[in-house]
Amino acid sequence: MTGILLLVAGAGCVLSIITGPRYARAWLAATLLGTAAALAAALLLLGGGEDWEWKSRFLVGGEWVHLRLDGISALFLVLVSVIGGVGAVYSREYWSDAEKAHSAPRGRAWWGSLVLSMGLVLLSSNGLHFLIAWEAFAISAYFLITLDRHRKEVRAAGWLYLGASHAGTLCLFAFFATLAARTGSWELGPAMREQAGLAPLFWLALLGFGVKAGLFPLHIWLPSAHANSPSHVSAIMSGVAIKMGIYGIVRFSGWLPAPALAGWVVIAVGAGTAILGVAFALAQSDVKRMLAYCSIENVGVIAVALGCALLGRAQGNAVWGQLALIGGLLHVLNHGLFKALLFLGAGSVLHATGTREMSRLGGLWRNMPWTASLFALGSVAISGLPPLNGFVSEWLVYLGLFDAVTARGPAAWAVVPAIVLLATTGALALACFVKASAVMFLGAPRTKPAAHAHECGPMMRGSMLVLAAACLGIGLIPVAVWPGAARAASAWLPAWNSVAVPESLPILGLFHVALACAAIVVAVRLWGRARRNGMSRELTWDCGYAKPTARMQYSGGSFSRTATAWFDWILRPMLRLRRPRGYHSGEAFLIERVPETVLEKVLMPAGAAIMRASAAARRLQHGRLQAYILYLLAGLGALGALIFAEGML
Repeated sequence: MTGILLLVAGAGCVLSIITGPRYARAWLAATLLGTAAALAAALLLLGGGEDWEWKSRFLVGGEWVHLRLDGISALFLVLVSVIGGVGAVYSREYWSDAEKAHSAPRGRAWWGSLVLSMGLVLLSSNGLHFLIAWEAFAISAYFLITLDRHRKEVRAAGWLYLGASHAGTLCLFAFFATLAARTGSWELGPAMREQAGLAPLFWLALLGFGVKAGLFPLHIWLPSAHANSPSHVSAIMSGVAIKMGIYGIVRFSGWLPAPALAGWVVIAVGAGTAILGVAFALAQSDVKRMLAYCSIENVGVIAVALGCALLGRAQGNAVWGQLALIGGLLHVLNHGLFKALLFLGAGSVLHATGTREMSRLGGLWRNMPWTASLFALGSVAISGLPPLNGFVSEWLVYLGLFDAVTARGPAAWAVVPAIVLLATTGALALACFVKASAVMFLGAPRTKPAAHAHECGPMMRGSMLVLAAACLGIGLIPVAVWPGAARAASAWLPAWNSVAVPESLPILGLFHVALACAAIVVAVRLWGRARRNGMSRELTWDCGYAKPTARMQYSGGSFSRTATAWFDWILRPMLRLRRPRGYHSGEAFLIERVPETVLEKVLMPAGAAIMRASAAARRLQHGRLQAYILYLLAGLGALGALIFAEGML
């Protein structure tokens, strides 16, 4: 049954590529057919079905095709299917043929190609075919990012993404080629766990997949690519594409014998990624760039959970390691859901106002109540607050971390700082989304486009409602998702297949249901009282001004400046200030810009130095034969001096 469903899924995705450029309705039907079949196959396996495996009788690139679907790939396939289908529906209104006649057909074809190639990455159990699918996935994402390629910043973001992706792919090519040389085959599978000599290859996998996942400081492509893509593309890039990097790290940390330091390093990298990601997010004024940095933060949370699992495996398959891993894998799914919801909500705002700058918005809840409510729900989920799904997965991660501390083993030295940093990250994430929701949706409109904003249409709204319902459903019934996450954890390490559901998880679900019911009752009562007694609006204290203006509101920068000041050492904010002068001062302003520190302060200066050195070296190529003979003689002399010096030693 699983094989038939996957065959239908593949056929649907292939049809979405073929029919995409010409037939919009046929494309949507094919995409939904393919993603629904893939989702059914994944849920069938996670619900207790057997692992699926298939080997071809024909060669592709000189290798037999080998496909495998187990608990890990099925969990990630759920995410690909849900976001792939929901994003397709959303794009039919957001990036329609009426408004984007030239790029919409091209975008539909590349969307189908992206979904298909990501599915093949998850199913491939041959290193060569994995690389082919991985490169197809990277190229498809590039063409989606650059759909609006007449804008200079979009083209720059696309090239940066492509360059970073190919740098990561070079590491993966070295990884798979070395793996094939040492095992004598391109075949991948659990049998590799028994070969201790493969352990050093873990670091190559961590580097190559870490670029795609956005681990700090390998994240340089992520903020600009997410910010400048169409919003439905940003949703699948953040919700799914970066999870392919997480998938690679999870998959090969399970199939390879990990080095002794692997857990310690992954926890340290994850904790640093989480805290620095949210620090950069808090300093942003562009809502999509802020969401991109929050993706980096959540990748850090997942990496901490995986690092804890690696430590647990190294210390005798400790149960706390499995608990943290299940929480991390569930957070992969949860983050994909609420981050896609937030990007689609940001897309609705952009579609209605034409701007991503939060300082140019305000008061949108009056004209966009659905978008405001759904964005607020996504904000609660990503902040890790009850009763939504973000709290459930982070709760399980914390349970694993606290159990590791109470076990009083060596792991506590890594886990205790990670707990402190994750708690700080959670507080800053809450501040970040209070700022975003308040500045965009509350208060008074700051510009005319914000004052005349309009609500999105039914296809965009329906897509967001599906994701919101999934976030709420997992939060209210967390026990329902435990078997699937536990199945994925047992695929990572077969010894972890008998750990019972934590006693706190059903209680947490009941608490969430009670909290949701109480919130509904309070909201209904307040609404009824307002309807009966009427509502009036009065001015707040106006500081002596008879007519307050929208400029007197808190801005995003003023809201977050105190917290971001703690991270000035890494944020390196750039200020432009003109102070008011005289009794009748003219224009005064304060503009703050936070650069991408690693890219603009490290890589770009290093690249410029290399280019200057290259330009200087080119001066040696002037075409004068006598000079070239002199270079040759000088080289021979230096070589002779080196040989003579070695002989004297």
